[in-house]
Amino acid sequence: MESVTIFKEGADAIREAGGETFKLCFQCSLCATACPWNIVRNFIVPKMLRQAQFGLADFEDEEWWLCTTCGACVKRCPRGVEVTDIVRAVRRIVTEWGTTPTSLRSVAASLGSVGNPLGERRETRADWAKGLGIKDFTNGTDLLYFPGCMPAYDPRLASVAQATATILQQAGANFGILGSRENCCGESIRRAGNEDLFQYLAKSNIETFTGSGVRTIIVTSPHCYTTFKNEYPELGSSFKVVHFTQYLAGLLKAGKLQFTRDLNKKVIYHDPCYLGRHNGIYDEPREVLKSIPGIELIEFPEYREKSICCGGGGGRIWMETKKGERFADLKVEQAVELGADILVTACPYCIINFKDSLLTVGKSEALEVRDISELVVSVLG
Repeated sequence: MESVTIFKEGADAIREAGGETFKLCFQCSLCATACPWNIVRNFIVPKMLRQAQFGLADFEDEEWWLCTTCGACVKRCPRGVEVTDIVRAVRRIVTEWGTTPTSLRSVAASLGSVGNPLGERRETRADWAKGLGIKDFTNGTDLLYFPGCMPAYDPRLASVAQATATILQQAGANFGILGSRENCCGESIRRAGNEDLFQYLAKSNIETFTGSGVRTIIVTSPHCYTTFKNEYPELGSSFKVVHFTQYLAGLLKAGKLQFTRDLNKKVIYHDPCYLGRHNGIYDEPREVLKSIPGIELIEFPEYREKSICCGGGGGRIWMETKKGERFADLKVEQAVELGADILVTACPYCIINFKDSLLTVGKSEALEVRDISELVVSVLG
């Protein structure tokens, strides 16, 4: 990657791109102690903030592209510095100059042409639903189920979308899917600095949702949840957005799901960053898991607000992480050491990283990785 230095009004540029809170930083370094990168390597967040304050950022090293936007630093900051916004602002400037990592350029090209990061054909976006009797969303349908790009296209995650749809069917929900009519939500490419592409994807989705009569969206991915709920309204949307763990908890409270089998497994739950720290959804997934017959629910040493990121946020899911520096490896090893049979979570990025780590650390026979929807559907009648 080219070396890029921003100076002479650079601080103003970062501020205008959305990173204005850098001025609040007084270099206490609490952000550095919270950052998961410092578990596996030296990564100095305060140095990056100093660069922003002085309007100078050197991208010859990879540090500005390592951030997963997990939000741990933001939660720890006593001054309210939105570190992840500053990272996004700097990445936005560099993206506009055309100097992003090669892998991100390829992803951006796919998003711009076919609406998904994997470069798959639009026509196959709903292939995961074949044979399940799921209807196309039409005006008057109560719920839109939006599985997201990875469950729609990645074979490792098709079972997550299928389990979710099966649960909705058994609960009698009036729902449908948009299939080829939908685009990627755009969250990760925005965190990677490509604001123009995010705007294009978001406006296209909003137009499609509005034109189709969508009022409530149920999502699998916390990244979609964050974007639809917190960011699309800035562009004029007014949809109700529900993460599937929230919907599941509501179904169980209403007595609309009946479990007929015991699981009899020791389960450990991973809090996804964008479900937990970014949106405060901690209780609902645990309520669902505790309701499953036969489960022994255990916790990681760091959980809820202190949960360690899987490493997939902020566009990192599309970038290579060196062996020995993968947060997901650490969590898989912890889960095995704690005696878990199943590592369960509620985010497609986390599932992909954990499944890759099972192979990396050689634990594929000792541990399963599953989405919470897959556990629920396994014990339904």
